[in-house]
Amino acid sequence: MTDPDSPLLRVDTTVPNAARMYDYYLGGKNNYKVDREAAEKIMALGPSRHICVANRRFLGRAVREASARGIRQFLDLGTGLPTQENVHEVAKREDPEARVVYVDYDPVVRAHAQALRMLDETVTVIEQDVRDPEAVLNHPDAQNTIDFSQPVAVLFIAILHCLTDEEDPWGVLRTLTGPLVPGSMIAVSHLTDDAHPEEGAAAREVYDKATAPLIHRSHADVARFFEGFEVLEPGVTQVNEWRPEDDMDRRRPGGEWFYVGMGRKS
Repeated sequence: MTDPDSPLLRVDTTVPNAARMYDYYLGGKNNYKVDREAAEKIMALGPSRHICVANRRFLGRAVREASARGIRQFLDLGTGLPTQENVHEVAKREDPEARVVYVDYDPVVRAHAQALRMLDETVTVIEQDVRDPEAVLNHPDAQNTIDFSQPVAVLFIAILHCLTDEEDPWGVLRTLTGPLVPGSMIAVSHLTDDAHPEEGAAAREVYDKATAPLIHRSHADVARFFEGFEVLEPGVTQVNEWRPEDDMDRRRPGGEWFYVGMGRKS
């Protein structure tokens, strides 16, 4: 019998879901016809699958960089549906005791995490909207999993472009990073249409009918997220230029669609 409180019963299959569209770009199967139809419109505008793979690989590099600097706690915002090389998988290869809090407002994200048995005493998913950053920080599961008196890596991977200027993503980031102690880090990836303004406008029209908007921002706007942080080399740059690990990282199409970077709190 299906649990009447199951998040799966809250799924709306009539509206394209941003997380399920992203799952489709990555070749996943946790999506519906409405998501695939919207995603295909985006894919007609550019190499969306390559772009998303490049972003996912940046996430892995960011987690490994933070781990190499001794960080063992991760707050991953706008997690999306579980896929390969999730944050806890990467982090726990460096230290099996690494602790991870995933945050997403989509109830299905938690349901899938539970189904995959991702969660234990060191890994949790909280259903919370990053537009209420204090609620994220004060959530009991976040407080019980992360010790904010120790360094934390906060991951803003492909989430800040889902917030409008009126929702003040820069203020959201400042609130979420305010409690961080020195040695903590942030990683940001953010869509831009600096190189493709016409395609960017068409993509925004598709996402206007989905569960989350798509706000492309300039390099200067993305750089603002790192105010107050020491920016790691090579700075805020295109995703293919941020410490590529192989030739495919360097040559993968669509790198100009994402600005990425990492910063350290001193």
